[in-house]
Amino acid sequence: MGARGAPGRDRGMARMRESGVDLSLETRHEGGHTIIEVGGEIDVYTAPKLRDCITDLVGAGTYDIIIDLEAVEFLDSTGLGVLVGGLKKVRAHDGSLDLVCTQERLLKIFRITGLAKVFVIHDSVGLAPGA
Repeated sequence: MGARGAPGRDRGMARMRESGVDLSLETRHEGGHTIIEVGGEIDVYTAPKLRDCITDLVGAGTYDIIIDLEAVEFLDSTGLGVLVGGLKKVRAHDGSLDLVCTQERLLKIFRITGLAKVFVIHDSVGLAPGA
């Protein structure tokens, strides 16, 4: 296993490489929710790919989304903005956008910014409602 991802996680995955930065997205449907597994770094270079994924899902009528951040190595303010923007998009349709995250360094970012009170953050996909 390399530093940026787990083996066997390449099915249906979109990869973006800019300036040596990697982002992987894998989307699947489970129990009435769409789960986006995100891997790598969500920053100013890669965040538009995640934004586009969320926008495409909402445009196709998917309003209950779980974003799995367990394989995310880095998250900056641009990435946070994409998550907040996605939450606004689904809420406009009475939907939900929950997060899965157990990494303390990422959870700290959500606490410091006050976003831990805005997002529902689960310990695992299995604990998320409907998943």
